[in-house]
Amino acid sequence: MKLLRKRLLVGTVVVMALAVGGIWYSFHRAKPTTDHVNHDQEVHQQYTCGMHPMIITDEPGTCPICQMDLTPVKAGTSGPAASAADAGERKIKYWVAPMDPTYIRDEPGKSPMGMDLVPVYEDEAPSGATIAIDPVTSQNMGVRTATVERRDLYRLIRTVGTVDYDEPKVTSINAKVDGWIEKLYVAETGQLVKNGQALLEIYSPKLVAAQQEYLLALRNREALKGSTFTEISAGGDRLLEASRQRLRYWDISDRQIRQLEKTGQVRKTLTLYAPYQGVVTMKMAMPGQFIKAGQELFRIGDISKVWVYADIYEYELPWIKVGQKAEVVLPFVSGKILSAEISTIYPYVEPKTRTVKARLEFSNPGFELKPDMYVNVRVRAQRVQDALAVPGEAVIHSGEKQRVFVALGDGKFEPREVKTGVQDQDGFIEITQGVLEGEQVVTSAQFLFDSESRLREAIQKMLEPKEVEQAPVDNHQGHDLSEEDLEALFE
Repeated sequence: MKLLRKRLLVGTVVVMALAVGGIWYSFHRAKPTTDHVNHDQEVHQQYTCGMHPMIITDEPGTCPICQMDLTPVKAGTSGPAASAADAGERKIKYWVAPMDPTYIRDEPGKSPMGMDLVPVYEDEAPSGATIAIDPVTSQNMGVRTATVERRDLYRLIRTVGTVDYDEPKVTSINAKVDGWIEKLYVAETGQLVKNGQALLEIYSPKLVAAQQEYLLALRNREALKGSTFTEISAGGDRLLEASRQRLRYWDISDRQIRQLEKTGQVRKTLTLYAPYQGVVTMKMAMPGQFIKAGQELFRIGDISKVWVYADIYEYELPWIKVGQKAEVVLPFVSGKILSAEISTIYPYVEPKTRTVKARLEFSNPGFELKPDMYVNVRVRAQRVQDALAVPGEAVIHSGEKQRVFVALGDGKFEPREVKTGVQDQDGFIEITQGVLEGEQVVTSAQFLFDSESRLREAIQKMLEPKEVEQAPVDNHQGHDLSEEDLEALFE
């Protein structure tokens, strides 16, 4: 009897479950979806402050900052879904690369990675963070826009330059043998010397011995000239040539050697001559001084041609090229201007000044340019022609990325990631990717827009309704109940 009662209870529960499931299905099938739509609209309806657009709430009230009444946020300003529902026929705004949001075109095609471009419609933005601001609020915020246009970018670089010696024309004078300075002809630093001018006379026992050996070799060759033995005569010639070469290695000139051959007398001192023309920039020689082989005695620099080193900052490097025209202004000669070209751009940065040296070469016949002198340098950079550009204040630099806000009309603004190039002297920045010619970009108050778009994007992600997973109707769900639960249900 008890078993029969239990089976009766199970059957009754199953019948009741089937009846309830059928009623629920019929009710929801026949009921229109307006309640669901209205519920979504209620969830998405938000309120903001006209003076502080960063304030967004889900309920009406007053602004916690200025105590003004909050106004409803226009539908479609927090994402493309609402706009798409009201748009009817959608119109393509531009085409964008799937993997690079800055690569946009006004017609379909391929991205640099070979992928098909995807369309972006006027009622949506790739980031989903399009914002809308009331015109009165925009006016109060001082929002201004500028047109993306093509223009020639130009920059005149002004910097300081330092005059220096022509490095290949700087000479070090030293003796190749040990000895004593008997007489000094050039006794002042800054003295101008000519090529072949006598610098000093040096006494060296080695030079005296070398002269004597040369005279002996010369007499020996003269004595062997009438010899019938060819080998002996050739040996005398080789000995004489070796003695002559030894004198040359010690900087004894051919003229001095000929004088030695002519007189036949050994000189106590021999004279060292200047190999180049220039100015004595360093003198380490004094009369009577003992010098060793290799010791530097003079340093001579030719300033008939000088170099000017111009300091170029890192951000100016894209404008600098070898061969560009440059001007040097002499501030001490009533602004005299000298013209030249950039001959070399050095491949390293000065660690102290954080600049790169650009070298200019000038002829200096009147010695107006003096080493270590400061001059003003002007470099006329080559124009970047037909570049897509926007005002510099329109670009927001946030770490590794750059962003602009594009005005879509009707108070709507779209954040757009861009890639930039050079910046000219008028403040315009080249845009290589991210915008199209003729679009309007925001040039003021865009930092508030940036905060607003980021905040709304974050709120949108948090408030986005999740799809409720409805469990399927189980016509046999009563079978999962135990007998004890069924008895408790009917007690």
